Amino acid sequence: MKNFVVKTLANAVALGVAIWLVQNITLTGDSTGHKALTLVLVALVFGVVNWLVKPVVKLLSFPLFILTLGLITLVVNALMLLLTSWLSGKLNLDFHVSGFWAALIGGLIISIVSWAMHMVLPDED
Repeated sequence: MKNFVVKTLANAVALGVAIWLVQNITLTGDSTGHKALTLVLVALVFGVVNWLVKPVVKLLSFPLFILTLGLITLVVNALMLLLTSWLSGKLNLDFHVSGFWAALIGGLIISIVSWAMHMVLPDED
């Protein structure tokens, strides 16, 4: 349970940094408290997408992973961020990613920040 909370918080911080740095990734809302709750909910959606969908996509794209020496991972991360944006819209969460390039840059930022957060935050493993 503790690991789940740590990963969700790390995802929320990483998403927050991407929203802050990338113009076409937005989180709208009425108040700061509402935005913080929305960010945590989006982090949960992002975590579920990465847990359910990403392994399947990585398996199917394995030949491309070898061919591109791993660079396809950036595209997979961008697609997971776009899927999170779409699902957030369906769940009435005010999170939106406008375009593939914003998702690509956002995915790179999220990967770097998530890695850094996992180094700093305690983990059960």
